[in-house]
Amino acid sequence: MSNLRQMTDQAGEWLRGAGPHSEIVISARIRLARNLAGYPFVNRANRRQRFEIVERCRTELTNGRLAGGVLWVSLQESTELDRQLLVERHLVSRQHAQAGEDLPRAVAIGTDETFAIMVNEEDHLRMQVLRSGFQLVEAFEQINRIDDVLEDNLEFAYSRRFGYLTACPTNVGTGIRVSVMLHLPALTLTGEIEKVRRAARDMHLAVRGMFGEGSEALGDFYQVSNQTTLGRSENEVLADFQTTVVPQIIAYEQQARQALLRQKLSQLDDKVWRAWAILTHARSIGTDEVLSMLSHLRLGVNLGRIDTVDIRRINELFLLTQPAHLQKITGREMDSATRREVRAQLIRQRLGAR
Repeated sequence: MSNLRQMTDQAGEWLRGAGPHSEIVISARIRLARNLAGYPFVNRANRRQRFEIVERCRTELTNGRLAGGVLWVSLQESTELDRQLLVERHLVSRQHAQAGEDLPRAVAIGTDETFAIMVNEEDHLRMQVLRSGFQLVEAFEQINRIDDVLEDNLEFAYSRRFGYLTACPTNVGTGIRVSVMLHLPALTLTGEIEKVRRAARDMHLAVRGMFGEGSEALGDFYQVSNQTTLGRSENEVLADFQTTVVPQIIAYEQQARQALLRQKLSQLDDKVWRAWAILTHARSIGTDEVLSMLSHLRLGVNLGRIDTVDIRRINELFLLTQPAHLQKITGREMDSATRREVRAQLIRQRLGAR
């Protein structure tokens, strides 16, 4: 798919490195779960019904009413590499990408990648808006507009008592999931990341890794999101994140960064410059190690400890060194050992090393 191949030229919206507090808040995401009235949930629908859901959504999503237009991707007709590319760009979930080959499913992607709408994931529609930095309000306004446009012609399953009906009970009500992607290297280095986990538990929030449910916190990236929607309004959930949750975590990370500068400067510099040395000289390197090294380098740039590379270049490397992106850039599929060598070469080139 040539359109997907073009995505490898630069980082997606979630790693653009812009917006308020982007040194800590990588991106803000709001997701809505919706189901079409008159159809069973995806896990109870037969193949014919699933196909009808896809076709009804395709007709509505590609008719030009969404600002900027959309790219429609049929996942069961896509290659495994293309599906993995979409996962790495945070445009589809791992579960959606790995669903059975016989399951009709798709994704509609905004041309600027600020929004993506998965069709036949756990729910008939999983809409999400992604914004770089701490732009929750802007993301909420955009997804509200998308929801309104779709609801003009698609009747959603709704109960006056329970709200929007969803396949998982935790999404019943507003169907909203608010999450932020945070870069928290200082809290990790100082051993205080448990502060975030305790605060999240106290506020009934979920803390996950870079790729959501079931993933590890690679590169010191953490996703924090609400777990339930029933009984709470969209504005209440949003206000919690906007005024309490995210500002508190930002403050924790800022304090940890200042503590590193005051008390552990030599250890900080050692982490930063070791990362630079490895990235500019390694001849073979794995994905996990790259993410760890780039995390230290990103922290060093944000704290003024190194000025040989800019944040934009580091953000791009977080994404372009992922397996599917690496293979798309080179135009060939590679085994793990070859990817390690090509990855190291790409990093040296992008960082201006030999």
